[in-house]
Amino acid sequence: MTERLYYSDSRLTEFHARIVEIAGQGLRVYLDRTAFYPASGGQPFDFGTLGGVRVVEVVDDEDRIAHLLEAPLGGGAEVVGVIDWPRRFDHMQQHTGQHLLSAVLEELYAMPTVSFHLGAESSTIDLGSASFTAEQAARVEERCAEIVAQARPVTVSYEDAASVSGLRKESARSGVLRIVSIQDLDRSACGGTHVSSTAEIGPILIRKLEKMRGNVRVEFVCGLRALRQARRDYSILSEIGRALSAPFERAPEFIAGSAARLKALEKSNQRLATELAAREGREFHASTAPGPDGLRRLTQLGAIDDAMRARAQAFLSGGRALFLAICDDPPSVLLAASSDSGLHSGNLLKPILTAAGGRGGGNANLAQGSLPSAEALARALAQLAAAPLSLV
Repeated sequence: MTERLYYSDSRLTEFHARIVEIAGQGLRVYLDRTAFYPASGGQPFDFGTLGGVRVVEVVDDEDRIAHLLEAPLGGGAEVVGVIDWPRRFDHMQQHTGQHLLSAVLEELYAMPTVSFHLGAESSTIDLGSASFTAEQAARVEERCAEIVAQARPVTVSYEDAASVSGLRKESARSGVLRIVSIQDLDRSACGGTHVSSTAEIGPILIRKLEKMRGNVRVEFVCGLRALRQARRDYSILSEIGRALSAPFERAPEFIAGSAARLKALEKSNQRLATELAAREGREFHASTAPGPDGLRRLTQLGAIDDAMRARAQAFLSGGRALFLAICDDPPSVLLAASSDSGLHSGNLLKPILTAAGGRGGGNANLAQGSLPSAEALARALAQLAAAPLSLV
């Protein structure tokens, strides 16, 4: 059994231990005692070194802790371990911040925390609630800030599971429980590393709210992460303000105005492109000589969009006409036939698309569809070329 030194002292950054076992070609080391925290309870493992060798992972192996190393250790029965303190303290801030955040959510809105995950950039909790508004989030942040400013003690105690009381969430464990308490606010069974005062948590910033399977996922950052994120946010907003030549406080209204103008321009451009395509279609009909059967045939290459469809319809409007559009990316075709051509576009194109592994269809005048690959498109075009009216 490994003695877990972090249980009693989260600030211990250097320790001596005896090697109990080495496995995995010298890369998996078990000690009699360790300050390295393994991945557990939503909190990631510690980084650091053992005997000067980098620890790349720490695994909770039932009643023992395995240290996975970058390289085998040298000789000796004892080893010195050194914890990566900046990473440890960051995890302490985030984890204790989660306890505070969850407790305040219970206090203000009776919203229970279902799960917790501490990530490399931000952390999340899932709330057992169908909704959580931005206004509620702001109130929670303010309440957390009040408690941080009060520098309430965060303490650790050990109590029997059979008689423990006042926990925010009941524990399914038996025997002795490790209880982490925030004075006059929260008691939780937890094996993680924590700061000793709410003042050390620093600011708590809620970043995002997202609905997840009937619950709400809350993304947040604490302490130095919150400070760095706020600095990044300010830098981004300042860049946006400079790009807009406006104070970043007015960026939302400027962006909304720009988006409205862009939407209007896109609508106008689409209308003009459609009108131009229709004009081109009529001109193509006038300049295309009829074949021996009296039909005018036109093949176009390009995107099959509203403009292409308008061009096809205008070409047909002159009568006795067939129009084929071919697009390479994504592989697709459009076939249009005038009512006096003797051809039903949908009846001809749909079985050809199906045979080539594509899908689509249409009516007598216009049909279109997509194909899974360039090879499938080539097969479809070969069948159209062999069609009675020689479309390609």
